[in-house]
Amino acid sequence: MNRKITYIAGLVCLVILLAHACKKDSAGNTGTTPLPQPVTLQLPAGFPDPVYDFSQNPLTKEGIALGRYLFYDFRLSADSTISCGFCHQQFAGFGHFDHALSHGVLGRQGTRTVPGIFNMIYMKAFMWDGGVNNLEIQPLTPLTDPNEMGVDLKELLKKMQGDPNYRKMFLAAFGTEEVTSQRMFRAITQFVATMVSGNSKYDSVINKVGGATFSPEEQAGYTVFQQKCAACHKEPLFTDQTYRSNGLPINVLQDVGRMRITNNTADYLKFKVPTLRNVLKSQPYMHDGRFYDIYQVFDFYDHGVVVTATTDPLVKNGIPLTDAEKRQLYFFLNTLTDYTLLQNPSLSEVPIQ
Repeated sequence: MNRKITYIAGLVCLVILLAHACKKDSAGNTGTTPLPQPVTLQLPAGFPDPVYDFSQNPLTKEGIALGRYLFYDFRLSADSTISCGFCHQQFAGFGHFDHALSHGVLGRQGTRTVPGIFNMIYMKAFMWDGGVNNLEIQPLTPLTDPNEMGVDLKELLKKMQGDPNYRKMFLAAFGTEEVTSQRMFRAITQFVATMVSGNSKYDSVINKVGGATFSPEEQAGYTVFQQKCAACHKEPLFTDQTYRSNGLPINVLQDVGRMRITNNTADYLKFKVPTLRNVLKSQPYMHDGRFYDIYQVFDFYDHGVVVTATTDPLVKNGIPLTDAEKRQLYFFLNTLTDYTLLQNPSLSEVPIQ
């Protein structure tokens, strides 16, 4: 059974909320505002404890609703054409299907592919290079990057403060109508926190749910995975959250990877190991989206690795894969598709008023 964890603010937070709810606030609200309703988050069996600290940002029905609204609102971008959900598409594991590089305002293009953003509460750092280590701050980069949403944060907050619907939603979620960057980021974080992927066929088999079993080819693929992939794509998250150079030659964009963050030449061409959950729904692959088919990835590891000074020892000699093993691995990776995530109506786009 799924573990149930309820993140509810303590007595001090409750007193603060009550105080805000019962006094006149800076936006001129008076009277009693109903307290936000706590939400119980279902966490998958066998998963580690979340890294994200919910104590300062407990999940509530109203906070999640606000975050969902923000996530799909195109008006958060400079020219009102790009939303978070534009690049993070639910059906593609909250990545950007069939787009090698991120797309932004005014037809601009980023320098890396869009990573899926499910299971973020378990991650220690974010982005392909680990340049952000706080989930609440992560939205700041795409919001303000001129090649992505390109918005002026101060102007955005002013625009949202002038929107009656946003004032109403901030009041419901936080006790007053005041729109701040902290509240905005915390609401988005609450919504993203509900994007938990741990209900695939693989999970049913591992957790012995309903008598689920692997087919012979899936089982064979699982064996191949354990022998040749699991060292980096560690179960159950299917990433060990490290940064490695996997032997990809540097691209025309001259992306040096994590070295851009650390200024350490030992990090040259190192990128975060991505999760393999929902991998067959989230192509293209690699940090620059150079591979559009999973079999291209198999072929690369089999005979395409380029050795440099920082190439990971686990792949510097390649990962030999026969045609049969590639097929078996494909069938196993398909068991990592979580349709409850990809089709969950509570995560889908909402009409923007």
